[in-house]
Amino acid sequence: MNIIKHSLAVLGMLAAPAFAAGEVSISIDAGKPGPVINKNVYGQFAEHLGAGVYEGLYVGPKSDIPNTRGWRNDVVGALKELHVPLVRWPGGCFADTYHWRDGIGPQDERPNVINTNAAGVAEVNEINAVGTHEFFDLIDMLGAEAYVNGNVGTGSVQEMSDWVEYMTSDGGSPLARLRAQNGHEKPFKVAYFGIGNELWGCGGNMKPDYYANLYSNYEHFLRAPEKSRPKMIASGGDTTWTDVLSKELKGRTAGISVHQYTIPGSSWEVKGKDLGFKEGEWISTLANTLKMDQIIKDHGAVLDKNDPDKKIGLMIDEWGTWYDETGARSALFQQNSMRDALVAALNFHIFHEHTERVPMTTIAQMVNVLQAMILTDKEKMVLTPTYYAFQMYVPFQDARSLPLAIKDNTSYTLGTTTVPGVSASAARAKDGKVYLALVNTDPSKAVDVTVSVADMKLKGASGKVLTSAAMDAHNTFQQPQAIKPAAFSARAAGGKLSIKLPAKAVMVLALAE
Repeated sequence: MNIIKHSLAVLGMLAAPAFAAGEVSISIDAGKPGPVINKNVYGQFAEHLGAGVYEGLYVGPKSDIPNTRGWRNDVVGALKELHVPLVRWPGGCFADTYHWRDGIGPQDERPNVINTNAAGVAEVNEINAVGTHEFFDLIDMLGAEAYVNGNVGTGSVQEMSDWVEYMTSDGGSPLARLRAQNGHEKPFKVAYFGIGNELWGCGGNMKPDYYANLYSNYEHFLRAPEKSRPKMIASGGDTTWTDVLSKELKGRTAGISVHQYTIPGSSWEVKGKDLGFKEGEWISTLANTLKMDQIIKDHGAVLDKNDPDKKIGLMIDEWGTWYDETGARSALFQQNSMRDALVAALNFHIFHEHTERVPMTTIAQMVNVLQAMILTDKEKMVLTPTYYAFQMYVPFQDARSLPLAIKDNTSYTLGTTTVPGVSASAARAKDGKVYLALVNTDPSKAVDVTVSVADMKLKGASGKVLTSAAMDAHNTFQQPQAIKPAAFSARAAGGKLSIKLPAKAVMVLALAE
């Protein structure tokens, strides 16, 4: 679709008063800044699944697809626009079958192994072309921090200890010399290190008490120079796991992971469609993703009891939408529509609200897998609506949250399901500006929103809006710009800003005074 025509269509929708229903009042207190929204809540996850790493991110230096040391120039360039703060690698379930020595040394001498973690199917050979050195090359190109996940399920204390030493040692140890021999004399900077993944399931079917003992054993031997020691992350599960781990691992972990995926349906056997869905699956998806708020509250209540000083973070290091597979060319490949952009934005608002307990999240996943930022097909690349949501919210990285109240909020109801009509979040960014983010969950009705800011005389606002005519609007390799953000601006009168928020929309504005 022509970009200019798309922008005019969006502006036309904004100007159509027939769509408006109700008025919502939002008040922001710019004089009472809250906690900083850690940039790492906008983290990404790259697991060796399907075409997530190979083809999606890495094509090898001999590929005809333009690349830098094997990493796709188009994909890396697009990701840099998101200011990706953190990348989790190599898994996921893959982490607990990954042996790091398979991924070092000359690539043509690395072993091929079967990757059994693609939805439980041994569907591909893991060629180990992307290992420790390649991953940190990507990290350097993105300017991101590294979150490395270690192998508890099929590994050993010695193997994990050796890997941490290989990455972080700055002395003359044999492993530091081996790292230098393989091309990297200086230590790698590992911000976070995860001790296993989903130990209650694919990581080993363990009980929380057993894993707490294992964690203590592993963590004890993960020695690194003080200046380069990673923050250690424990693999969590439900609130029982959080309770046990937060009691047993005080002072030995920086965080406990929680995974929460959003599906339209009520069962993992029939999750729902990625495209061509009815409105019932639209609202059920949004209602289910809003459960993230209560999940964080439930785990937070446990942590508040066992860790009142908030030394242990709740790391939501797998989240996003998960739909039924459609026989696509690679495992866990799914299309990404306007609905996914709303899911992302609603979760951003929840993470902002709980930033004191949630210092880091990583969406699943970066490319070609589940709720991806980017889809590829050989040399082609397309940006998804979720990509644009992340791009629009860049100003919220390390911004200081601001108190916000919504009065006379609308509701969106279908059948027996009701969700709030408008979701909002505000913060003062590092550039000094106040930013307001808005979501309208109703797929057919626009809403009028008035905004006032204490300690600020509003003159107007400018930013971007992402919306579409269809609930499942999405970008394809044939129509890569079918849906993308359009410019939006509004003027204030009497110190109040009036905004017509389109149906099924995500909007981020910088407020001017």
